[in-house]
Amino acid sequence: MELTQERLNKISEYAKLLVSVGLNIQKGQPLYINATVDCTPLVRALYKQAYELGASEVKVNFSDDVCRRLYMENSDMAVLENVPQHVIDERMYYVNNNAAFLSLTASSPELMKGVDQNRIKTASIAGGKALNEFRQAIQSDEIAWCVAGYPSKDWAELVFPGEDDAEEKLLDLILYTVRTEEEDPTVAWKKHTDTLDNKAKLLNEKRFKQLKYSAPGTDLTIDLPEGHLWAGASSVNKAGTTFVANMPTEEVFTVPSRTGVNGTVKNTMPLSYGGNIIDDFTLTFVDGKVTDYQAGVGEEVLKSLLETDEGAMRLGEVALVPDDSPISNTKTLFYNTLFDENASCHLALGSAYSFCLEGGKEMTEEQLIEHDLNQSITHEDFMVGSNELNIEGVHADGSTEMIMKDGNFVI
Repeated sequence: MELTQERLNKISEYAKLLVSVGLNIQKGQPLYINATVDCTPLVRALYKQAYELGASEVKVNFSDDVCRRLYMENSDMAVLENVPQHVIDERMYYVNNNAAFLSLTASSPELMKGVDQNRIKTASIAGGKALNEFRQAIQSDEIAWCVAGYPSKDWAELVFPGEDDAEEKLLDLILYTVRTEEEDPTVAWKKHTDTLDNKAKLLNEKRFKQLKYSAPGTDLTIDLPEGHLWAGASSVNKAGTTFVANMPTEEVFTVPSRTGVNGTVKNTMPLSYGGNIIDDFTLTFVDGKVTDYQAGVGEEVLKSLLETDEGAMRLGEVALVPDDSPISNTKTLFYNTLFDENASCHLALGSAYSFCLEGGKEMTEEQLIEHDLNQSITHEDFMVGSNELNIEGVHADGSTEMIMKDGNFVI
């Protein structure tokens, strides 16, 4: 990929946004980065920007997609079934030292296409169980964390097939989605997060008891638990530092009732899961649990996801994104959940965010389940939004109010 000086300058601006707005690095705070080697230009810029902000240490955990696939295809099953203790210890060392965690997504959505699903499932379950304590730290906002993107050759060629400059085009598009085109990106992000936080505040004032979804292939009701909280772009960690968990982000979200989801929902965009694509799928829920499913593409992959654990068959997140939003208006299918979920209303199978419940940050997993929040070792978003989606909110007295019509907010 050709990195012109203009692009390098924008990558530097991107890195600055990630550490100053996304993670809000504080003086003396460590930064832990998960990235593939494709992300090296951005990682180098992140090192520079983080140290300039006063980070005490920048630690990067690099991986390589070619090696990762070879590992998944060839390792002994006994290896895939276990995560070494030193991997767990390293993550928890940085959690306990109030590190900020940044994950860069760059891998091809089809990285594991053709690999035995049992091997992928085995490794996924092992990793989920081993890093459960780390996941809880993320989902309770104990630490500052952020997910962002950077192009790889294989991913770019999927988004822009047959184009010689696919990587450059994807990079430019990613930089656009995080507002590096603005005169002052930091100011633009402050305005944007305020807008999303105000929308979440409005929804919290409504105190809806239930949401009703209707669209072609979708007829779904979702109960909202007592004490649920809508969240916008910004969060606050245990140390009191504000951060933005996704860059880009266009959503407001909350937690559904673990046992109160009924009906059928159909996806509107492909889902990339475990290096494979799942598409043209429907899920049917009864009392919160998936009782039936079909997929035109990747049904065995969907089956593997749903069989991760009992909680993988229930919902853990409800997110609203207007169809008329910057990422949606690019008319680009990214085949990457971070970007596609911010172009579309979405739901998530698996664990719920405890910070979306009053007092949830201080609750144990058992207490969260008692409050009707789902728990799982996985959390996978899938897109259900379109310009044909309508969502109604149901009040405690049974009256209804339209929240979204034809894919956009009317509230």
